[in-house]
Amino acid sequence: MDIRRMLAGRLRTHERQDPLPLWTPWGEELRAGDKDAPTTHPHPQFARDAWGSLNGWWECAFASNPGGSTPERTAAVPAAFPLRIRVPFSPEAPLSGVGRQLKPDELLWYRRTFEAPALGAGERLLLHFDAVDYACVCYVNGRLAGSHAGGYLPFSFDVTDLLLPGEKNELALCVRDPSDTEPHPRGKQLLQCGTIWYTAQSGIWQDVWWECVPENRVEELLVDASPDAGDVTVCARVVRPGEELRVSLLSAEGALLARGAAVTAEKSVAVHIPVEAPHLWSPEDPYLYGLRIEYGADVVTSYCAFRAVSVEPDAEGVPRFCLNHQPLFLRGLLDQGYWSDGLLTAPSAGALEADIKAARDLGFNMLRKHIKVEQDRWYWLCDRLGMLVWQDMVSGGTAPYNMWQVNQKPTISRFACGHFRDDTAAHQVRLSSADPVFQEEWTRDCEGTVRYLRNHPSIVTWVLFNEGWGQFNARDAVCRVRAIDPTRPIDATSGWFDQGCGDFASEHNYFRKLRVHLSRGSSRAFVISEFGGLTWYVEGHSSFLEPYGYAGFASQGEWRRAVRALLDEANALEAKGLAGYVYTQLSDVEEETNGLLSFDRQVNKLLP
Repeated sequence: MDIRRMLAGRLRTHERQDPLPLWTPWGEELRAGDKDAPTTHPHPQFARDAWGSLNGWWECAFASNPGGSTPERTAAVPAAFPLRIRVPFSPEAPLSGVGRQLKPDELLWYRRTFEAPALGAGERLLLHFDAVDYACVCYVNGRLAGSHAGGYLPFSFDVTDLLLPGEKNELALCVRDPSDTEPHPRGKQLLQCGTIWYTAQSGIWQDVWWECVPENRVEELLVDASPDAGDVTVCARVVRPGEELRVSLLSAEGALLARGAAVTAEKSVAVHIPVEAPHLWSPEDPYLYGLRIEYGADVVTSYCAFRAVSVEPDAEGVPRFCLNHQPLFLRGLLDQGYWSDGLLTAPSAGALEADIKAARDLGFNMLRKHIKVEQDRWYWLCDRLGMLVWQDMVSGGTAPYNMWQVNQKPTISRFACGHFRDDTAAHQVRLSSADPVFQEEWTRDCEGTVRYLRNHPSIVTWVLFNEGWGQFNARDAVCRVRAIDPTRPIDATSGWFDQGCGDFASEHNYFRKLRVHLSRGSSRAFVISEFGGLTWYVEGHSSFLEPYGYAGFASQGEWRRAVRALLDEANALEAKGLAGYVYTQLSDVEEETNGLLSFDRQVNKLLP
């Protein structure tokens, strides 16, 4: 046990100063050029031609919360909207132009006008919100379009019948965000933030866009390109059965390779297309096949990849993570997806791509997307660039967490990590997960996340709970996820409080010598799913003057040598049965200065 590092890394409560202005290169470009509209489809894996972005400058207003369980549904529209906000950045993010936090006793109103496209016979207009934190109600031309609760998953409203043909249409959105005053899934956001907890943000934080669609259309796709079966199966859920579903498989260059079709008698229909000797996807060769799905007048473009992921024994019987049935050692980075100028929202797709390429160029083949559901473009980029992804579920539960239970005790004692059940009422109180409404919402969001992201070939593992934060009934959660997606391994409990389920024995180790703990006869692979956290503060490239991390160094050269030595130590454990690791972390985040990149992405700290 490294006592010095453990004391340096202890979580502390303190009065935090306002963050210093800190801009990424892409944020500076956005401010200078005012380029708000994205150039790529928000969902490249489920794309139609007729769409338009509603990102950009909106009007906004803060209003008092009238109280009640759903005040956003009863609040009156403000008489004036005195502020401007750049969507999709939350008001707390510098790039929003607002610089103000939405408090739990307030509501945030948005308003803008838009021109709807001309609709043909049988066409509908959908209004898409890719993420709004937390609860919202939407109005079009003063009439209710719909409501939604949940801060990390996309939703949409059919607004066709609310439009004014040939005129500008008014769109208004009322948002409420209780943050950590209620136990909803919220990730690492905290009103009293600091150390490993970050600025609570609210409102619209991913793309807003419209889409013109046929009335009878494909609503959902499930794509399974199986190298073992030698075929691709496209299962579509449609609005009304009776049409023919036609699927075309294309090469990466767009050439037609094969076709399949089936007539729908139910709302779900599957088309199977045999593929002889499919081109396999891998980090070294991320080959993507194109898909064209037609249903009546509806045309959707998508893509798929032939790859299989599993945990299997190697030649010596040691469980390993396998890609296409070959052991692959996972060299991962913790990726929290925070930005100095956009908070949870990346300044652009180029910024997302730069992060992925930086990780790859430093020798990592996996990113663990930590306690966040990223915008869909990020997974598309990982699919294209061959970056493996471990996808976390968003944590929540009653705040504040019992840090003795979920942080200090497991850090001191490994025994405590594996001998604490999560299915008893008393233990769930200590894990901040006893609220039945939270359990229901976490389960809904977990299942929704798997359904939303399951077609992305880059995602190779689902991570359900992290360090006991809001953990409950992990065995049941594993069964639920396997029922939706039986094709991927599951890390049920990353860190500690292992319940003996899932496909990995998954430990966090920041303060002890790195070791492999293989259980005799176990079929689960052993991973060190977090370690490192060595800190180096780069003056002028941090949001705060006081850094936080797990160890300090006299010089940047000393820090680099320590990081490389620790990575070498982890790599050497592959020979002893380690299946992979996740180093903390890709970039600095607010007070945390333990990233390989600075918070503004201006400095790669590991490079001379």
